[in-house]
Amino acid sequence: MMSDISIPSPDAGAARAARERIDQLTKPAGSLGRIEELAERLAAIHGDLPPVYERRAILVGAGDHGVTAEGVSAYPSEVTPQMVGAFLGGFAAINAFARVARAEVFVANFGVAAELPAHERLIGDAVGRGTRNFARVAAMDAPDVDRALRAGADALETIVARVDPQIVALGEMGIGNTTSAAALICALTGAPAEEVVGRGTGVDDEGLRRKQSVVAAAVSRLPARDWRTVAGEVGGFEIVGLAGALLAAARRRLPVLLDGYIVSAAALLAQAIAPASIGYCIAAHRSREAGHAIALRHLGLVPLLDLDLRLGEGSGAALAMPLCDAAARMVREMKTFAEAGVSTASEPLEV
Repeated sequence: MMSDISIPSPDAGAARAARERIDQLTKPAGSLGRIEELAERLAAIHGDLPPVYERRAILVGAGDHGVTAEGVSAYPSEVTPQMVGAFLGGFAAINAFARVARAEVFVANFGVAAELPAHERLIGDAVGRGTRNFARVAAMDAPDVDRALRAGADALETIVARVDPQIVALGEMGIGNTTSAAALICALTGAPAEEVVGRGTGVDDEGLRRKQSVVAAAVSRLPARDWRTVAGEVGGFEIVGLAGALLAAARRRLPVLLDGYIVSAAALLAQAIAPASIGYCIAAHRSREAGHAIALRHLGLVPLLDLDLRLGEGSGAALAMPLCDAAARMVREMKTFAEAGVSTASEPLEV
């Protein structure tokens, strides 16, 4: 069972060795700021100096949500399969950004309500045809939670078999999934709905109040706050599936770039299942959704970028991917003062 996997903690010794090298590189100490911190984290993940990331993959998990019946989204559920078609056709935002990042895009059908045509980059069979309306009943049964976790792990392993990535990014698509993510974040962090629930696809003031009410009511009726109960009551197939993919990537010691709000909810689930898994995660950016900052604080992650994004799809994660490559190349390709034959400064260098 995916929830029983054991994930080792990242290698603190490798991080220290990377820091020692970074401090000797031909630059003023600390002058590359958070890129230096990123290189340390990547070293801890790999257990050695991070590689140059030549093979990169983005996994977009897709699923539909019964809670859309409550009027919590500005778009109908039909948009989910339409956007999956755009991803597979190569003309969505994530495809444009992935080409910049030199990453290959795959889509996992964890729970889209419509039939999807076969495609070489479409992975898996749906666990279900959309979740139930969690405003009325539990979103999914307990066995479906396990199946979604396993489907996520299988999706990651399929990508490994296809392209053997050195780094992966997670994104999502699913109309209604900001409502599910909000409920998960509220339940797993204890934050109130009014601080977590945002406009998602762009609902108006009335829609926002309705969405907050739906989330608050669903969280208040939870019989328990353990991850399995929370996932079954208010989760989404793609959110649970992405948690499974994250766990499988961490088990392989792969760095995982987290996209925005919905992916952070998946990360909270993964953290509840195996806390060490978050040591393999890098927060790509901070979403415009206020609840994303709450989730990131709970995960203990500081985002690399803050670009006022709220699209999803893995778009922010794709934009951050070159920063990981830059950090790895810095620690690998820069020379130390001794290696370069450069004298160390007797006083601080100007930058």
